[in-house]
Amino acid sequence: MRPIAYRRNARGLRDRRAFEGVRMQAGGLFAAGHSQAEVARTLGVARQNVSRWHAQWRQGGLEALRSAGPTGHAPRLSDQQLRIIDQALREGARAHGFDTDHWTLARVTTVIEQLTGVGYHRGHVWKLLRHRLHYRLQRPARRAVERDERAIARWVANDWP
Repeated sequence: MRPIAYRRNARGLRDRRAFEGVRMQAGGLFAAGHSQAEVARTLGVARQNVSRWHAQWRQGGLEALRSAGPTGHAPRLSDQQLRIIDQALREGARAHGFDTDHWTLARVTTVIEQLTGVGYHRGHVWKLLRHRLHYRLQRPARRAVERDERAIARWVANDWP
């Protein structure tokens, strides 16, 4: 078994899979008869963590070292509600009574509340769009309707220093 350092393996504070992998390696080392100090040194983790993992491993084996899943509150919107919101956003803003087809966070907030009855702050709506619906920020190009590409090219060729 090739050990991987705890910090190098984890991509963030909430990377449960990476942390679980390190705990599983520790469990394998415990089963092979290594001491807590050796496990801590091998995996590059604090001895306090290894001590806690060892106690869990003694009580429940490798299964006790598995991740318990995400922490925190359950999402306020179900997957079904997210699909309804996604479909509504794809229909466009005009289909929901707005005068233009541009979505803003305030408009999305209004539509979410109308469709699901769940109210969100605009800042949280952005997180919902970004992380749960996997939308990306797209801004329209700011160009005048009267823009004349030929006149611009002529100006660049002749007048621009």
